[in-house]
Amino acid sequence: MSSTAAYFDELYKGSDDPWKLRQGWYEHRKRSLTLALLPRPRYRNAFEPGCANGELTAELATRCDGLLAVDLHETAVRLARERVAGMRQVRVEQCTVPHEWPTATAPFDLIVISEFAYYLDAADLETLAARIAGSLTPDGTLLACHWRRPFTEALENADTAHALFDARCGLTRLAHHDEADLLIDVWSRDARSVAQREGLL
Repeated sequence: MSSTAAYFDELYKGSDDPWKLRQGWYEHRKRSLTLALLPRPRYRNAFEPGCANGELTAELATRCDGLLAVDLHETAVRLARERVAGMRQVRVEQCTVPHEWPTATAPFDLIVISEFAYYLDAADLETLAARIAGSLTPDGTLLACHWRRPFTEALENADTAHALFDARCGLTRLAHHDEADLLIDVWSRDARSVAQREGLL
């Protein structure tokens, strides 16, 4: 984990938005897709590990009564807190997932794993999947969203991580968005489609 921390140290030394989360159309579009794929309009208690500078956090907060966002890097935590200042339903904490897990705050009816899982090795991914499975409510949703292109710091790829969630978390996949750059999957313990949930079928 120390090499990962050093990697983020270098990124945040150069910019408070090293991935262009605020300005880039790719990131704006990705957040819009992420929110659109959620099967429910609102969630009671959500968890977002790896929140970076809080751009997705701020948009998720509009759909959540309560949201816990965490990151391992102190600069990310500070920036995310600044981004969501005034959003009383949001808490931002420093935490190393999956080894540190907010059991006191669980269960969650939404867990969002965005641009995070590929920094974990195979053993930590297994731990993450087990933590997710043990922390979702009976109607809970898991959304995973990841960059698909290879990069040096990635210990796993998006497809491997999502396949592991599919196999280990005991959930039904409700949505799958697949393109060259990006993979988004949504699973739930509630296997009904959005139309079924609204009584349209």
